[in-house]
Amino acid sequence: MLTLASKLKRDEGGKTGRSPSGPSDSSHRVSIRDRLLIKEVAELEANLPSTCKLNFPDVNKLHSFQLAVSPDEGYYQSGKFQFEIDVPEAYNMVPPKVKCSTRIWHPNITETGEICLSLLREHSIDGTGWAPTRTLKDVVWGLNSLFTDLLNFDDPLNIDAAEHHLRDKEDFRSKVQDYIKNYAR
Repeated sequence: MLTLASKLKRDEGGKTGRSPSGPSDSSHRVSIRDRLLIKEVAELEANLPSTCKLNFPDVNKLHSFQLAVSPDEGYYQSGKFQFEIDVPEAYNMVPPKVKCSTRIWHPNITETGEICLSLLREHSIDGTGWAPTRTLKDVVWGLNSLFTDLLNFDDPLNIDAAEHHLRDKEDFRSKVQDYIKNYAR
């Protein structure tokens, strides 16, 4: 993160010191998205849930990172679930794109990684979808809560998992633990 922040400071400090020999190089400009991300990532790191860890494979690309969630209670306790988060150039007018890269048996996450979390919807009927006032902190806390208080069997994306829970809670728990053992360590 320091590298991108350093680049931002260098760009701002160098505005008056550019060489008069040619136009400014647009490849050195920092996008609005990246300016927001510098601030939001710092805030997120200061307020990260204890069950979450962030990983930035390239510190110059704050728009592409991973989140690991390790729930400490409930059905998913002892699992480690990986999410890929990509923040589009149009951020914060559109939500980040998020995919679960860990295979999971969950009513709100498909086995292929699609996620049902209202704040990730660009357009939401109930008004709980994405808004420009939301931040990455909201996204991370929302993903973390999918394993506890936002676990929703009444409005599932993975209908088979929700119906399985309705039919037999203990067998559902057993299947979740099998998935954790096989995919989420």
